[in-house]
Formats: sequence, C-alpha cells, structure tokens
Amino acid sequence: MAVGPQDACSGPQIAVRIRAIILVEFSLTTLSNFAAAHTVKRHLHNSLDCTYLYSIVLMDSSDGVSEAIQHAAEHLLSIQRPAEHFWCAELEANSTITSEYVMAYQILGLQFHESKAEKIVKYYRERQNPADGSWSIAYGAEGEISTTCEAYLALTILGIDAEDVVLRRAKSFILSKGGLAAVRIFTRINFALFGLFPWEAVPVLPAELILLPPEMPVNLYNFSSWARSTIVPLLVINNHRPVYKLPNERCYTAMDGLWVSRTDRNVPYVPPLRQVLVKHGSSWKSFVSVMEVMLKIYERFKLGSLRRYAIAKCMKFIVEHQEMQGDTAGIFPPMAYGAIAMTLEGYSVDSEEVVKSLQAIERFSWETDGQYRVQSCVSPVWDTSLATIALLDCGWSPEDARLESAVQWMLNRQVLVEHGDWKVYRPRLESGGWAFEYFNSWYPDVDDSATVLISLFKHDRNSIHRSNVQRGIKWVVGMQNRDGGWGAFDVENDKLFLNDIPFSDMDSLCDPSCPDLAGHILEMLGIYLQISEEYKHVEPHRSLRAEAEASIGRGVKYLRDAQEIQGSWFGRWGVNYLYGTSACLCGLAKIGFPESDFMVSRAVGWLKECQNDDGGWGEGVESYKDKSTMGKGIESTASQTAWAVIGLLAYLPSSELSIKRGVMWLLQNLRPSEEPVDAYEGGVRVPVNYSRGKTWKEEHFTGTGFPNHFYIRYHLYRHYFPMMALGRYAQSQSSATSF
Repeated sequence: MAVGPQDACSGPQIAVRIRAIILVEFSLTTLSNFAAAHTVKRHLHNSLDCTYLYSIVLMDSSDGVSEAIQHAAEHLLSIQRPAEHFWCAELEANSTITSEYVMAYQILGLQFHESKAEKIVKYYRERQNPADGSWSIAYGAEGEISTTCEAYLALTILGIDAEDVVLRRAKSFILSKGGLAAVRIFTRINFALFGLFPWEAVPVLPAELILLPPEMPVNLYNFSSWARSTIVPLLVINNHRPVYKLPNERCYTAMDGLWVSRTDRNVPYVPPLRQVLVKHGSSWKSFVSVMEVMLKIYERFKLGSLRRYAIAKCMKFIVEHQEMQGDTAGIFPPMAYGAIAMTLEGYSVDSEEVVKSLQAIERFSWETDGQYRVQSCVSPVWDTSLATIALLDCGWSPEDARLESAVQWMLNRQVLVEHGDWKVYRPRLESGGWAFEYFNSWYPDVDDSATVLISLFKHDRNSIHRSNVQRGIKWVVGMQNRDGGWGAFDVENDKLFLNDIPFSDMDSLCDPSCPDLAGHILEMLGIYLQISEEYKHVEPHRSLRAEAEASIGRGVKYLRDAQEIQGSWFGRWGVNYLYGTSACLCGLAKIGFPESDFMVSRAVGWLKECQNDDGGWGEGVESYKDKSTMGKGIESTASQTAWAVIGLLAYLPSSELSIKRGVMWLLQNLRPSEEPVDAYEGGVRVPVNYSRGKTWKEEHFTGTGFPNHFYIRYHLYRHYFPMMALGRYAQSQSSATSF
C-alpha cells in the first residue's frame, strides 16, 4: 500500500502540508469525544507521527485493504487441509501438558524413541526463559514455579543431568520461589505418583463423591465438564495412591535438591484447622477445612464394600465417556489420568481401552522445527468455523468449492447423539450442538455451536430451513442459564463456592455464564432473526423465533448486569476485556440494540480509550488479576487489534479515526508467510505451504483456558480475526460509498 514519503516531515512546508491534511481528516471524521480530539491534537504537534497520519488520511481502502485481503485469503486457503477441507492449527499451551505427557509415559512403563526424546528436550530448551531459567504459563509472563518444577522432572526423566545448564538455572529459580513445597495441587499429585511428595500432603478425593446424586448441593455434575472428567480418574488414583519408579537414582537425587527444607515434606496445602477457625469463624471456608479433616479420618476407616462400589461406578464413567477413537472430554488430562486409572484397576497397557487413550494423546502432539510437544486440546471445529466466517466477511464467494467443503465438514460433525453430561440438568432438550474437537460427543460446546451456526448463516441464508440447523439453534437456546447467560458445556454450573475446596487451586471448578459467550450467541440469534423475518408467520420459524426473542431478552439483561463500570465486558475464553467487549458489541448490534443506549456508548468509548499510540490494541494476561490493566498492558497484537476494530465497526462508520488507525496497524503489520516448514499433528505431516500469501505475527497468548492459571495461543487467531476486521471495514466503506 502506498503511503506518504519517508521525509514527509523534513521541512516547514511539509509540516504545514501535514497540518492541512490533518484538518481535512477532522472534516472527514466524526470526533465523538474529547479524547479523540486530544489524540489528533497530540499527533499534530508530534512530527514523528506525521508520516503515519499522512498514510491514514491518504489510505486507499479500495486498493490497500483489498490487496491485504487477497494476500491473507491466499495464505488461509493454502493451509486448508486438502482431503476434507477444514482448518486446524496448533493450539499452543505452556509446557505443563508436555511434562505430564512425559510423566504418564514413565508411569505406564513406555519408552520414547531416542529421536522423539531429543525433540522434546529441544522444545524445553527453546521455551525456557533466558532471564531466570524458569518456564512461564504464557509468552512474556513471569516464571511460574509449578510449571518449572514439572518441566524439571520431565527433563530428568528424559535423561538430562542435573548439572546441565538448563536444569541448574531452573533449580535456582525453583529454590528462589520456595522449592517443591510451593507447588500447586496438580503438581503435588503428579509428584506424589513418583514418591516425590507424600500422598498425605495431597487433599483427599474420596471415590464416594461419584455416588452423590445430582440433586445434592455438592455432586459430580456441579463441577465443570473439564474438572468432572479429570476428577473421576483421580478418584481411582487417590484410592490406590500408587508410587511409580523414576528411571534411575540420579532422578531422585536431582529432585531431592529442589526442597528448601529436606526435613519434613508433609507440607499441608491449606492452613491448620485451628488457624482457619480463628481467622474465618463460622464460614464456608471453616466448614471446608473441617470437612477436609473429616475426610482424612474417613479414608482411614472407610467401608470396603462402599468404596468398591464407588470405584466400579468411577470405572464405568471412565469407560463410557471414552469415545470410540479414544478421546475423553476432548482434553489431555482425562485421557492421561484415565489410562493410569485403568491400569490400576487391572487393565493392561496393551488393552484396547488403554491403547485407544494413548493413540488419542498422540493425536494431540505437534511437531515443528525439530521440537515435539503436546497440545492440551485440538481446535478443528473452532478454527474451521472462524476461518469460514473470515473468508465470507472478506467477500469470498460462498460457491467456492473449498468453502462448500468446509461447510459440509462442519455439518457432518454436528453432535446428534442423545447422550452427554449436559443432559443431567436438561433431560428433555434434544441434542444438536457442535464440539470443539474432532471427537467429543459427550461435551458439545455452546460457543462452538453458536459460531458454527453463524458461519452457516453467512454461507447460505437458506440454511435456516435445514432441520439440523434449527435443532442446533434450539439446543443453544435450551442451554441458557437462569441468569440469562450461557456457560461453555453445562447449565447452571455456577456453584462457585466449590472453588474454596482444597482441591481447587485454579479457581476453575465451575462453568458459569460469561459475557463473551452471551455476545456470540446474541449475534447468532440476531442473524437468524434477520434472515427469518420473511418467514415469521410460518412454522417452524414462528415458534423458533419466539424462543429466540425470549432468549435474547434474558441475554440482554445478563449483559447489562455483567458490564464492568468502565464499560467493558469480561472475556472468559479470550484475553480478556478486549475479547469480551468486542463479542458483546457484535451481539448487541446484530439484535438491533441501539447505539444510543448507555451500555453501548460506554463500551464503544472504553474500546477507543484503550487504543495504543501505534493504532493497535494489546491486553496482557495480567488483566485477569489486576483490573487496572484491562484493555492494555502489552504491545499491540494482531488478534486483539482485530477484536477492537470489529467491536467498533459494529456501531461506528469506517470513517471513525480509531477504526482507521486500527486498520492501518493491521495493514502495516501484514507480513509474508514464513518459510516452508514441516509440521506434524499426531505424527502425521500437515500438508501446509507457509510460503504462500501473507499473515500476521503474534507471540502473545490471547486465548484463555483458566484465567490466571492457563492460557492458550491459537496459532490462527492472528490470521482469521484480522481478516474479519479488514473484510468488515471494506463492507462498511462500500456501504458508505453506495449511500
């Protein structure tokens, strides 16, 4: 794209010219608040920004944006899987998943091929923080002790000597943070499996938990799907409390050096009961502490017959929830712990069930540049739906065979089986959702389902007449909570008091309503209502529209209650308030919610205030801990800049200065694709040619697993969201021109 000359501010005459251009910009752009006017005034007196402003004013959208869209679309289409025409890029997590993969193989007595072990070690070396020798939970985040301890153990299992520089530096960091005594619950469990932590220092998980009926205030189905599917095999493991061997004595010696105090390793995870009672008195926290003491007593004198019955129920749950392909809940922990639980209950490592689990885990592996790691999950349905939306937003023909194939691939993956944990509290609701992964019939994803439906509507308006599409809409509406919002996998999964039990050190035992989901679902329902307007007196649309309208009313009330005082919305599944606010604005716009409403104007104003000086947006994971950093804190990123632009375009014209600056950032940061690399998913080469087209670079983790504890880097977020932003910007300009 052509911009102003590099020496645009080289002399007084040019400076005057730039000031004149800015005055022209003033006349072209509606400045709705003082902050926007102040931004232009500041740029007016900053000669370093003259070329930048010149480029904004003279930006030829019909050429520059169109050219960028073509390059980005070329790249996206070049990485579409050729056989079935879907998209699935790496879903990168921190190193704990790979560490637990190494531990699981050691527990099950399996050996890595030497070449694979070398690739895993290379992965750890590349991810270690150069400053302090730690490993982090996200790019740019400070080192985290549990993550570092698990990486240390994995490297010792893989044969790295304690005197190797990678472990010496890690050890120094671990000891500076309190040593092994400071690790979280899951790390304690993983280390207890090797005798590196006493089982007595791990909170009790009695197998009898599975026997509590759904009507009880505490029961298995009050836990989130990811917690539930992980807890059940842990109930079996806790019953056995096994201790497995490490490869050799050097491993034990190396791990022994990670204790600050080597005298007493039975370090309680929670304060002593007396201390809790004094501090909290008659409270839920005190009750939980009392129950922990009682459960420890119960473990000593448990009824053998009741325990055997509970273990049998646990094993039935584990086997039933395993997909034919071996996956369980679509995430790594239940598959790894499930395989261990099976072997403890008599299954051999060569049994069909264990072998399928291991095959599923291997499908989660990803390899590039000689580095081997394991993903926490895989995202083919999510990636395919969003990639489809991006291409359609950019004006791609719905009749393109590649898009047609992608749509058919999604339709074929609709979950229509009549089982699933969500049925416990919605027994009369007919299935119809979509899962996030390849194989996960027990836990369809409400967010994925809404996004898939949006892609179907955008691809073909007539898809609203398909019975399965209508079934999908009804399923999403039927999963709405009492508060008007939606959770990801369950309904009324909002017993947040469960996060106070000792086992919950990641504050993620529940799946309550969250604004970003509500925004996506309102957007889907709004599009459906717009398309079905001409059929509003015809069944089945008349009744379905009535359900949708009632659901929208409850959803709007939820968003009004959930909005932050600053005007933003929390982003549960993306970092963070930029993600949530963009989703909510898009949803409100599609249902026809007025711009004049204070809820909308506050959100729009907040987004504009968060813009970085370079025109982009960037929000760090710290905003989950510190609200003062919401909407800011890091360098501009492609995905977050795109979210902000998309959110603003939902209500503002393309001539808005903040939008133009955001689009300019996206155009200026579009880069040629990387050199060709060999990428392997699950050991199978991914047929990708990265040398085609252009894309954006993004190192930051802008996806969220568990706020404050687990973040994700979706490798396609940096691509399809900017495409959506550019496509919608071009549409907005076209509408303005035609008007």
